[in-house]
Amino acid sequence: MTNNETSTILVVDDIPTNIKVLFDYLKSIGFKVRIAKSGEHALAQIALSPPDLILLDVMMPKIDGFEVCRRLKADEKTREIPVIFMTAKTETVDKVKGFEVGAVDYVSKPFQQEEVLARINAHLTIRKLQNSLQQHNQELDAFAHSVAHDLKNPVNVITNYIEMLIEDLSPIIRSESLQMLQNTRQAASNLVNIIDALLLLSRTRQQNVEMEVLSMDEIVKHVEFRLAKMIEDYQGKIISPVQWPNALGYAPWITEVWANYISNGLKYGGHPPLLELGAEPDDDEQICFWIRDNGEGLTEEEQGQLFMPFSRLSQTRVEGQGLGLSIVERIIETCGGQVGVDSKMGKGSTFYFTLPKA
Repeated sequence: MTNNETSTILVVDDIPTNIKVLFDYLKSIGFKVRIAKSGEHALAQIALSPPDLILLDVMMPKIDGFEVCRRLKADEKTREIPVIFMTAKTETVDKVKGFEVGAVDYVSKPFQQEEVLARINAHLTIRKLQNSLQQHNQELDAFAHSVAHDLKNPVNVITNYIEMLIEDLSPIIRSESLQMLQNTRQAASNLVNIIDALLLLSRTRQQNVEMEVLSMDEIVKHVEFRLAKMIEDYQGKIISPVQWPNALGYAPWITEVWANYISNGLKYGGHPPLLELGAEPDDDEQICFWIRDNGEGLTEEEQGQLFMPFSRLSQTRVEGQGLGLSIVERIIETCGGQVGVDSKMGKGSTFYFTLPKA
């Protein structure tokens, strides 16, 4: 099925001759065509029934094409509609401005019909592919969330039964058998962590969050309490600042970020690990939060792989499921910040993330 059999084009121009030329041509090849003779009329039409693509004249009275496009891109309901500008102007500055406000392409007057059709079909095809990809992503997210959620309860049951077996049988079974049970318990625990990571990954893709001023001191203390057993096992020491700067974020997600960074620091820091936490302004709009360990450090190649989903490093950070740091990156980017690492071999690593200043 071709684009012109299914798609609606809105032609916006204040010159009747231009409208007639495009209307007659696009209609003759099967497109559904609507017209608007002003920016105000176009915005009103689009609000009632969004078209699949807009051919938009730049030079119009009152509200010009740039402003119409700017308003469309500012509205979540219309920002994805492809806008192709029509203009008699050929200056580069006008084209740059058009792309800056969100247009996808230009056609110049007087129109060449073949060129207009080629550009329309190209951007309609791109948009349909984007819609298809978005739908597949949503279906994949829903499937991953459903599978992870359904797996968690039986895995928790298995873990609890293993705990009971270890407690009941440890005085009477051979040490080798006890070690096998303990290894099974650890494997089940790792599986629970993977499932939790998948659920968190699904939520970060689907959930819209409301940013709030974070109490970073409370978040970090909660994470330390949650990781108390791990801190004890690794004999780790954590140094936190007396006072944290105020930043915006979503507390449940930032808790997971710190949990990931601190647990990694305990695993891959020195022996014993010494972790120093801190924060400082990154620029006028962002705060940089960081954790510095006393581990062996990372090569440039390893640093480049750290935040890639499902990647594993060959030497140092081989444990874990390859999801944690990629989820950290997605969380922070959703909250308007960035992640990164600075490391030198033999001098430890500093993992950081930025958040908007409150």
